[in-house]
Amino acid sequence: MSRKKTAAELLEGIRAWVEIESHTADAAGVNALADRITADYTAIGAEVERVPGRDGLGDHLVVRAPWGRQENAPGILVLSHMDTVHPRGTLARFPFRTEGDLAFGPGIYDMKGGAYLAMQAVAELAQGGAGLPVTHLFVSDEEIGSPTSEALITSLARASKYVLVTEPAREGGKIVIARKGVMRYEIRTFGRAAHSGARHEDGRSAIAEIARLALRFHALTDYARGITANVGMISGGSGVNVVAAEAWMAVDVRVPDLEAQEEVEAFVAALAPEDADVTMEVTGGINRPAYETTPEIAALFETAKGLAAGIGFALEGLKTGGGSDGNFTAMLAPTLDGLGVDGLGGHTDYEQLFISSLEPRRDLLRRLLETLE
Repeated sequence: MSRKKTAAELLEGIRAWVEIESHTADAAGVNALADRITADYTAIGAEVERVPGRDGLGDHLVVRAPWGRQENAPGILVLSHMDTVHPRGTLARFPFRTEGDLAFGPGIYDMKGGAYLAMQAVAELAQGGAGLPVTHLFVSDEEIGSPTSEALITSLARASKYVLVTEPAREGGKIVIARKGVMRYEIRTFGRAAHSGARHEDGRSAIAEIARLALRFHALTDYARGITANVGMISGGSGVNVVAAEAWMAVDVRVPDLEAQEEVEAFVAALAPEDADVTMEVTGGINRPAYETTPEIAALFETAKGLAAGIGFALEGLKTGGGSDGNFTAMLAPTLDGLGVDGLGGHTDYEQLFISSLEPRRDLLRRLLETLE
């Protein structure tokens, strides 16, 4: 078994990944990080398969740990993403730095820190081996809903016995055992243009219709049930003195379970303009299904909780409204999410991890890899 790295050594490895900017839309940046990960994993004897990117996005990496005949089934799938929300150039104004127990940098918390710890856990087991085969998947497009990697994720998950997701921990180190489903819609309305002063009565306002639809979507929000609906973007019209002929909005809906998802789908299917002279187009639907805590997931959490207690910290589980690639896998294999670093500020210019979390979180990942049966 390889020597365990200290927190300082782990942080230096994470820093190297953080300082390779990898915004989702920056395929060259994502691929540069993929090059670095390939080199790091190849150095410990892992087999790395590179899946070429498409639609202008970066490549994916399928890494087989150097034991278990370097195959996937029936084994453990470790799921990580290389992309961040931070555009190229962010490092210039938000460089890696440390301050006491905190380390800052774009993507350090979501999720380069956790992805690196998982690789290090594999590295520490590489010499002595482990039980089940381990596949570590790195995708390039999680931050935009994994449009080019979803099929790869689900294919590998179906062949796996367990899935461990290295998204960051929540609220003081809690891991994720359930997530809301994510639904996304785009609505377009088409009316009739007219002069807003001279011939207002001839117009049919697409903006008025989109506004009514926006209020109907927002009325879906039910905090008691865990349903939220948000019109996050809206636009329309061509001039202040023109009755708007077109308008558009983008809607995000989060649902706690399949029942709520089906209710939202029925609501959307029944939508119709109030103004008979206005038409509408609706596109979109479920982006990530709800990730619910099955008995198998609950049992896997209890295993992780026991391992964490042996390491010296208490592990708690929670349900979060955010989506991840774990939403795709939870229905296919028992999945634990939020196994990455502890910290806060994901997607912000103060994103940070707690340096003191690095060794225990690495140790938990290592213990899961070597003891799950």
